[in-house]
Amino acid sequence: MLLKELSPKILAALNQQVEMEAASSQYYLAMASWAEVQGYNGTALFLYRHSDEERIHMLKLLKYINERGAHGLVPALKQPDHQFKNIQAVFDLVFKHELAVSKEINNLVDLCLLEKDYATHNFMQWYVTEQIEEERMARHILDKLKLIGEDKGGLYIFDRDLATLDTADKH
Repeated sequence: MLLKELSPKILAALNQQVEMEAASSQYYLAMASWAEVQGYNGTALFLYRHSDEERIHMLKLLKYINERGAHGLVPALKQPDHQFKNIQAVFDLVFKHELAVSKEINNLVDLCLLEKDYATHNFMQWYVTEQIEEERMARHILDKLKLIGEDKGGLYIFDRDLATLDTADKH
């Protein structure tokens, strides 16, 4: 047999990551809804797309678990925060959240090596690369907001441009 079964530790960690990706999708969905209500239609569109992308990440994990002969679990989620101070606060939270996701991905990769599950380690490399992109995108957006400062015209252009920012996975 080429692939060994998922160990209980790996299975638990993968299902935990399923939950984190699902929660990320919900979190960005809540941010998108807030932005839309505030009149930031470009930001809302960007965050709706980002929410969809996180759901795809969750499904990819779930299907991998099932393909390996285990059972991917659909998690119950708590309602995410839905009130935010401003656009700067939203993207500060996005960046912090992506750093937390990266940390969990790295912990899972470490566990794969400890458990000698090289197939799952290989599978997780896609997520490692994805997190580099996610962090870079969030950092880029924060850099733009820092340049804009309190300039309302700049914020208008930022919001308009965010509608066209590509969130699709590049790898």
